[in-house]
Amino acid sequence: MGVKERRQRERTQVREQILDAALEAFSKEGAEGVTMRALADAIEYSPPVLYAHFRDKDAIIQELCYRQLRSLAQVFANFAALDPVERLRHIGYVYADFAIDHPSHFRFLFLTRHPFVGTEEEVGKDDPQRNAYAFLKETVKDGLAADVFRPGYTDADEIAQLCWAGAHGMVALQNIKGPDGWVDWRDVRTSARRLIDATLAGLVKPEAIAGSTTAPAARARAKRSPR
Repeated sequence: MGVKERRQRERTQVREQILDAALEAFSKEGAEGVTMRALADAIEYSPPVLYAHFRDKDAIIQELCYRQLRSLAQVFANFAALDPVERLRHIGYVYADFAIDHPSHFRFLFLTRHPFVGTEEEVGKDDPQRNAYAFLKETVKDGLAADVFRPGYTDADEIAQLCWAGAHGMVALQNIKGPDGWVDWRDVRTSARRLIDATLAGLVKPEAIAGSTTAPAARARAKRSPR
């Protein structure tokens, strides 16, 4: 490996260390309470090193969001061969699993408002391989082409957002209110899958549900999503 390649690899490693430290810090303390100096201390580098990789804290937050969109899209790609209905089901399961398995990260990434002003190229807005929402929308478009949705559901973005809300609702409620003892909470993973299944049952024609390639939540096991 040449000097140039080694330096680029080292730069990439430092960048990932910064992002990992930032995600942990933001998840535990909130982005508002974490300074660039604190992040530098966490990875034992000087603040100028951080600024050599990111212009400010908002740039780190944006990259964390982009990174999670890419990571989810990569996991969703494992289901590309499934029919659209089962692809939507597994996308929902993976999203719910991420929320359950990494509650503080989920809370920071999906339950906190961030500045999100990157270019379409940076976020990969319409690239299913880089953007989880683009993969979800492409799956919906495949479903529309296969005529699996009930009459009245013809807008790909609306259907995608309904599916996202179905996966998000139960895990978000548990994330925020789960510690409250006044609710006799049921198992969140089971409830989340049931809600995802119910959402699909409301969107998809019965014959398309019956003809899908795998069983619903009680028997299907989606792959877990990454951090």
